[in-house]
Amino acid sequence: MRALFLIPGTAARQLQLFPAVAAVADQLRAQVQVVCPPPVTAWWGLHPAVEKAVPFPFDTANLADWANLLGTVREPDFQLAVNLASGRPVDLMLTMSHIPTRVARSGFSATTRVMPGEGWPAQAMDTFLRAAGVRLDAGSFRLPLPQADLEAAARSLPAGSGPLLLLARAGTAADWPDSRWRALPERIRGRLADLRVIETRADRPGGTPRQRAARLAGADVVLASDPVSIELALLLGLPLVALGAAEPLPERPGVQALGAPGDLATLDTDAVLAALGFA
Repeated sequence: MRALFLIPGTAARQLQLFPAVAAVADQLRAQVQVVCPPPVTAWWGLHPAVEKAVPFPFDTANLADWANLLGTVREPDFQLAVNLASGRPVDLMLTMSHIPTRVARSGFSATTRVMPGEGWPAQAMDTFLRAAGVRLDAGSFRLPLPQADLEAAARSLPAGSGPLLLLARAGTAADWPDSRWRALPERIRGRLADLRVIETRADRPGGTPRQRAARLAGADVVLASDPVSIELALLLGLPLVALGAAEPLPERPGVQALGAPGDLATLDTDAVLAALGFA
């Protein structure tokens, strides 16, 4: 069986769909392809069940782009399409694709229309998958990473035996103030002298998706305002304090949201220390 996912949106949005893709591949024994915006196709290289990621500019596509996409998706003879895009062009394309089962929130191409579930976006995809006879337990999914990538990342981490705190900053104007990011490690070292710290920034990411994921996997705890790092930490099952998260997080031990989106300037360091367990 072959399944197709059409997923507009950011890299963080793509990562939220990893458990759903894995469930379809596993339970339906399906070969899966994903259609997503060109800047984020490389993230699907992390997913072992994805046969191919097709770059497609949903927001700027013209008639020729849609015709080319139709040719691309008709050739593999898909039996299932999970469509998270909307609009007349995608409906026309999917109708002409002759994919027999087409699940979407709306649109005349859908053979089954569903509403997303509530709560954590990864688990909210359960309603889409049930239409294809698949049950989703997003919380049980863990992203596997190649051992070679993990070993290479480990060689780049700070030396020492102390716990490793990864600070993943969004780097936007609405982020937690720079002075507090810089002061936090020293505050923690007052209680835990052998603390190791690494920092990443979404506005200066550096490295491939595989390298970024492997580096994050080496952390003992993640403090993040960067949406991509938040989603990676969830997929890897790491302890996480997410600052200013705009969407719900899974309810599980070690995962905590802190601070309102767009209002992180009012969040003091003591509150972050308490969330990290250093109050």
